[in-house]
Amino acid sequence: MRAEYQQILIQLIGAVVAGGAIGMERTFQARPAGFRTHALVCLASSLLMLATLYQDMWLPASPADSFRSDPVRMGQGIMTGIGFLGAGVIFREGLTVRGLTTAASIWVTAAIGVMIGIGFYMPAIAATLLTLAALTFLRWVEERMPAHAYAHHVLRFAREDVMPEEEVRNLLKRHHFRIVTLSYRTTDDGRLFEYRMVIRTTNVQNFAALAAALLQQPRVRSFKISPSGN
Repeated sequence: MRAEYQQILIQLIGAVVAGGAIGMERTFQARPAGFRTHALVCLASSLLMLATLYQDMWLPASPADSFRSDPVRMGQGIMTGIGFLGAGVIFREGLTVRGLTTAASIWVTAAIGVMIGIGFYMPAIAATLLTLAALTFLRWVEERMPAHAYAHHVLRFAREDVMPEEEVRNLLKRHHFRIVTLSYRTTDDGRLFEYRMVIRTTNVQNFAALAAALLQQPRVRSFKISPSGN
């Protein structure tokens, strides 16, 4: 393998590792853009920069012609347009943001297409294999990583029989939840009192246990637990 190709391969793998490392922290915090999304975006950015750095390996024109034309501009235009396409697959559903990894995969696919279009085949093949690894193997890793789980939680009580906030907090704490945000309001023309909160835990099984415990609380008029996800 040529020394340049070895260096390119190292740079592409390094991009996946760096992006994935940052994404691990985001996945642990249960943020929408996580492990695979960061890895793919970092890979695509590295791939496009390699096309600029190694122009002498794929640009057939003479050195004099390279001053009169800049083919990298065409790639920039393509990636800008693909950005709008990727944004179209991202949507929000309650606390959940979906489609970020799909948008990142569209973007890196466009970068691979640019590499193939200019005849820079080795980085294109390496990026294709790394993208497939990110979308398959890293998914397996991501699903087994310890991570926080968030949910939108609503508790309703009769106005004359409201569970004190301290008691609500203790109930959640016993089931291994932490309140991230908390607000209060009355509903049903003032007949009901409502706690609205975002809660966090480290085990998604705790949601079912909390629901079972709330069903045993006679003071609770109704409740809602809506877990968020990617």
